Amino acid sequence: MEKTFIKHLPRRVFLIRLVRSILFGVIIIILSLGLGMMGYHHFENMSWIDAYVNASMILSGMGPVSSLVTDAGKLFAGSYALFSGVIFLVLIGVIFAPVVHRFFVKFHME
Repeated sequence: MEKTFIKHLPRRVFLIRLVRSILFGVIIIILSLGLGMMGYHHFENMSWIDAYVNASMILSGMGPVSSLVTDAGKLFAGSYALFSGVIFLVLIGVIFAPVVHRFFVKFHME
């Protein structure tokens, strides 16, 4: 069996891929934050700024700031917290994929 080695991408191409992954990650964060804000605004009748604070705190893993008063709001907050945990894992994968790929290619572990 013939060994094949994959050559490194030029640094410029690697950096372009890394920036693209970071931008894609930022888009995922913005969409997730918007979903959380809409949910808090709708289910808990929070102002947009309060909805932003609560959504960003849950998305970052810190927990809610305001007390939840409606059952629908509590269900939404629990579901959004689970969603946020999954999104965190997806973001790690998306952002670090080019770095891990470059590492594997460098050490011929692909």
